Amino acid sequence: MITCFWEDKNKAFLRHVTVTALVIKKNKILLVKRSSSVPNPKKYCIPGGFLERDETARNGILREIKEETGYQAKVISLFRVNDNPKRRKEDRQNVDLVFLVKPLKIVQKPDKEVKKTQWFDLNMIPLEKDFAFDHRDNILLYRKYLKKKFVLPIF
Repeated sequence: MITCFWEDKNKAFLRHVTVTALVIKKNKILLVKRSSSVPNPKKYCIPGGFLERDETARNGILREIKEETGYQAKVISLFRVNDNPKRRKEDRQNVDLVFLVKPLKIVQKPDKEVKKTQWFDLNMIPLEKDFAFDHRDNILLYRKYLKKKFVLPIF
C-alpha cells in the first residue's frame, strides 16, 4: 500500500493510493460483489484495491483484477484520477486511479474477498444503494464518455 503523509497545523493527514478498473467487454461491465468478510459486505464495486509498495499502477490494477475476478487483462488507458478529498462513501480520502481494461481470459478463481463476479449491461447496472464506495459514479461517467468522447484521463 502506497501512502502520502504530511502535517498541517497539528493535524496529520494520510491518503492511500488505490487502483480500480472499468472492465469492459462489448456493452457490458464486470462488477464484483464483496464477501461478508470485508468492509461494505454484499455491495457491488468495480475491481480494485490498494497499490502495493514497489508496484506500478498498471501492474497493481492487473494484479487486483486477477485476484478479484480471475481474469488476466490488458490495460487500455487511464480513465480518471479521482483525488477529491470529499469522495462519497470514503473515510480515508483515497486517491483512486481508474483504468479502462479489456478482459482476456479467466486464469484462476476469484479470491475470498469476492462473493461473486457478474457482467452487467452498461445501461442496467445496480442501484446506488447496492454499491460500495463511489464506484457507480465512474460507470455513469464512462457512459457519458461513450456518448460524447472527451479527453482522457479525467482529473
